[in-house]
Amino acid sequence: MSIPNEALQKLIQEIELQANTSLQQINVCKGQIQHKVREVRLSQLTADEVRRLGDHNVYEGVGKMFVQNDKKSVLARIEKEEKDLKDEKLSLEKKLEYYEKTFEKSKENIDMILKGPQK
Repeated sequence: MSIPNEALQKLIQEIELQANTSLQQINVCKGQIQHKVREVRLSQLTADEVRRLGDHNVYEGVGKMFVQNDKKSVLARIEKEEKDLKDEKLSLEKKLEYYEKTFEKSKENIDMILKGPQK
């Protein structure tokens, strides 16, 4: 039993749409992961600089002004932000893996439809 050409064409278009969407999401996720990696690195460098300061005052920017803060709380905030960024990066990597699998499955499905039934 064969499937009508219109139905096959519509099925292929839907699968291609899904593949294209997955490919776009893959590129978006890769860009977001690169951004998170840069932010983590910047956070690590900032924490290293704050640790090297010794007993000097530490000021944080708040809007248009700077507020003096103790070194421990600044380091704690930076480390928390770094942990949050790493968690977000891990989440994005899982998302990327999902989209890559979806893209591969879409390609396999299109190939299977175009090759026709195997005898």
